[in-house]
Amino acid sequence: MELVNDIAEQYAKQFSSPLNGILQEIEDFTMQHHPHAHMLSGHVQGKVLEMISCMISPKTVLEIGTFTGFSALCLLQGLQPGGTLHTIELREEDAATAKKYFDKANVTDKVILHIGDAIALIPGLHQQWDLVFIDADKTGYIDYYELTLPQVKSGGFIIADNVLFHGEVLQENLKGKNAKAIQAFNEHVAKDSRVEQVLLTVRDGLLLVRKL
Repeated sequence: MELVNDIAEQYAKQFSSPLNGILQEIEDFTMQHHPHAHMLSGHVQGKVLEMISCMISPKTVLEIGTFTGFSALCLLQGLQPGGTLHTIELREEDAATAKKYFDKANVTDKVILHIGDAIALIPGLHQQWDLVFIDADKTGYIDYYELTLPQVKSGGFIIADNVLFHGEVLQENLKGKNAKAIQAFNEHVAKDSRVEQVLLTVRDGLLLVRKL
């Protein structure tokens, strides 16, 4: 199911601020060379993440799912001086690509890249988060949410990507395991009295969650 009209997406890009040089380089590299390039946040969503980060001005950020480093660099834009972004990537090859771009962007003093299983790594971080971005395996979303929410500061935010999952959650009968997992996650958050949330129909869907 086509969720984003190509003409509307191009129009949105035309009237959104351009990506900086490193972000454009990551987007170009990923689109040309990565077999799963569709996983990249892309221009418009990247600017949305950047804007949200600038609005929040976080001191501590956790990203679950680094991929090639694009979204981490977007989220860094609003980071407070002396702040830190932790990002977790399961795939060593993608982590190596992200590290290359973090080095090139001269942000290694702000970014801590963890390689491995987020479920195992998160409990050992011992941080209070201002902002968490979840963009990893869809069947793990509820676990990531429950692991991180207790460590999110009151008034802090969790952003979850792909919450429309290519439009599959809009079908009457859900079939794939990922669509079922995302539907379960959306329902889980909707029933959670600890938070308030809004689902944004940007790209593949962003769920913006604020801890009360």
